Amino acid sequence: MSAGQRTENGVRPWVRAAMRCGVVLAAAALSLPLATAAYAAPAPTPTVTVAAGADPLADAKTTLGPMLDRLHQLYQEAEAATEQYNAAVAQQAAQQQQVADLRARVASQQAAVNAGVDIAAQLAAAQYRSGRASDLADFMLAENPYQAVVIAQLLDAAGRSQKAFLDRLKSDRATLLELQAQAEQALVRTTALATQQEAAKADVAKRLAAVEDMVGSLTGAQRSELEELERRQADEAQLAFLASGALGKGERTPSEAGRKAVAWALKQLGKDYVWGGDGPDVFDCSGLTSQAWLNAGKPIPRTSQEQWAQLKHVPLNQIRPGDLVVYFGGATHIGMYIGGGLIVQAPHTGDVVKVSKIGAMPILGAVRPDPDSAADDKGGDWKVPQVTVGASRIAPAKPTTLPPRPAQPTPAKPTPPPATGTGTPTGTGTPSGSGTPSGSGTPSGSGTPSGSGTPSASATSTEAASRSASAPASGTPSAP
Repeated sequence: MSAGQRTENGVRPWVRAAMRCGVVLAAAALSLPLATAAYAAPAPTPTVTVAAGADPLADAKTTLGPMLDRLHQLYQEAEAATEQYNAAVAQQAAQQQQVADLRARVASQQAAVNAGVDIAAQLAAAQYRSGRASDLADFMLAENPYQAVVIAQLLDAAGRSQKAFLDRLKSDRATLLELQAQAEQALVRTTALATQQEAAKADVAKRLAAVEDMVGSLTGAQRSELEELERRQADEAQLAFLASGALGKGERTPSEAGRKAVAWALKQLGKDYVWGGDGPDVFDCSGLTSQAWLNAGKPIPRTSQEQWAQLKHVPLNQIRPGDLVVYFGGATHIGMYIGGGLIVQAPHTGDVVKVSKIGAMPILGAVRPDPDSAADDKGGDWKVPQVTVGASRIAPAKPTTLPPRPAQPTPAKPTPPPATGTGTPTGTGTPSGSGTPSGSGTPSGSGTPSGSGTPSASATSTEAASRSASAPASGTPSAP
């Protein structure tokens, strides 16, 4: 083959083949980035749209709404129990004062009676010496002649008429006996109230423990969401209440005492809510309102129920600063109106004295501690205090503000079955001693029971003691 045949157009065949391979490889290399880019291209991000007026807390309301309702229920139950405890404390204090007053009256009358009896004895002795026995002597010899009299009255009666003296002495004896009976009854009532107070205290402890268990089980995020949900619910309730027109229009001027009560209550902002607290450092709802009005010169009942029952009711569209707003069907919560649709209150355990919106809770009504006092026009028109509405707060209470937790009941140990009375006792069951018990059905000296099968006296006594130990003491109150 000639050299011209080994080339084609001046290009050798092996060169042409190499060039073809290079073109193929280059084309493949150029195609790789394009394929990779097509594979890695991200999917388009879907557009999220929120409908106008949608509630961003809708999911929270669905999941946390029932939890917040349950927590509010526990708060109300705890406060209702607290008000029952406050009532028991107030009643016992009044009863103890009555007992003290009655004892003082009995002691005073008894001292006067002793002096009167001495005078009567001297008159009777004088008549005896003169040989003229009288009704006075018969009276002195009678059983229990002591009467309650005033010394001066005795002397005057004795000087004027012996008969009048005896009649007065007999009348005073009946009075003394009546006072003594009243004192004994008052003491019995005091003891009963003390028991009632302890039962109320135990109920408070149980209710507060339920609150603390629930609040303590929440995470920090859950508490924050619940607080936000509570705030929104309060705002919505306030708007609905104001839109109803129930509060009326404009600000009304308080009485002079009302100004003082509001000013005093606002000075307590930030102090802890504590069950049964009435100052100076801690308060519950009625403790704050009662102390505010006491410091304004007008004592009012201690509890929210008694404040609602005893104070004059006023329409909501007529309330003025210093009036008290009562909440819930059982009048278990109370706050003080300060104007501008706001109240100052001690809300619940775990919170502090703060300013809140009047319509945030279901309103029962309003009462006025000083209905006979006119508006204090001399003090000028009322200006709503420049105070910040307190934030919703769901938090555990300080341990120092809580009562001891109620003790958990100890399971009763099962009572061993009584002796069957059959069979022959062995070991330590064999009676010892030289004497042989007698009587029908009584074990013989050998420890073998008789045919009647009657248990031994010791077994019967053990069974009775076991039953007695397991039974509750009569008259012991149980916590509600």
